[in-house]
Amino acid sequence: MAFAKGLLLVALVSLLAHSTNAQLFPNFYGARCPNLQSIVRSVMSQTVAQDPSMGASILRLFFHDCFVNGCDASVLLDDTATFQGEKNAGPNAGSLRGFQVIDAIKSRVDAACGGVVSCADILALAARDGVNLLGGPSWTVLLGRRDSRTASFSAANSNLPSPSSSFNTLVSIFASKGLSIRDLTALSGAHTVGQARCTNFRSHIYNDPNVNPSFSGARRNMCPQSGGDGNLAPLDFQSPNRFDNGYFQNIMNRAGLLHSDQELFNNTSADIFVRVYSRNSAVFATDFVSAILKMGNISPLTGTNGEIRVNCRKTN
Repeated sequence: MAFAKGLLLVALVSLLAHSTNAQLFPNFYGARCPNLQSIVRSVMSQTVAQDPSMGASILRLFFHDCFVNGCDASVLLDDTATFQGEKNAGPNAGSLRGFQVIDAIKSRVDAACGGVVSCADILALAARDGVNLLGGPSWTVLLGRRDSRTASFSAANSNLPSPSSSFNTLVSIFASKGLSIRDLTALSGAHTVGQARCTNFRSHIYNDPNVNPSFSGARRNMCPQSGGDGNLAPLDFQSPNRFDNGYFQNIMNRAGLLHSDQELFNNTSADIFVRVYSRNSAVFATDFVSAILKMGNISPLTGTNGEIRVNCRKTN
């Protein structure tokens, strides 16, 4: 079933469900930057056409921003001689990408609208468009976030799940952000696109018992027991650049690339959602939209808090 079917209803229902955070509005920039969304879409369309994997990278960037002190663009800040940001924390160093795409969007948006749109909102919109351009759902993004003047290296190290996380750890981390097991499972479906480094899945394919032997054998060919740490493998080997429900079919077949992926289908309370999503892409789309809207509402800075950065990489 196509993801597009019924998505207008999905977006409207999700918007109503999460509009209790009255600080964010879908038309926040309606008068001051009416072309905002078309500008973001244009840059993302060009970017994904040139490099489809960048859609997954921007989505991951949004996730890593929101899970560390809220959706405030703190992840975009560069380190300086007197400031340690989040980019070089363990879960981010050497793997987060797409910063130049956000820079390009910010430049075009500011040229059109005079610097009124936050980097945090640009990232939220770019993540939505990246998903949709890869064949996934679309949704109405609530806007009005402002940008943080700070970042937290320590929170980036402690608040983000790792590829080796157990199911209980995943549940705990997501619950701390107000996200349920259903949200956890749906958001994990973002791993239907993107890639992971050998160093992040080596232990899983060599040591874990709940891995399909043919799958682990194929992965071992490009991820030796020593060396090749940076070698990449698709998180969804069937359709790595297509946002679909293949990820859930894979983990049902014990072919999840990361330990944390396979933990979602390992005799846990997430098993029921994995089964449903693997059979019904429309239900996955609905739940993913609901979950990412909730994630996008984690502790936003609004009103006079924070700032609207001139440069997404540094405070004003």
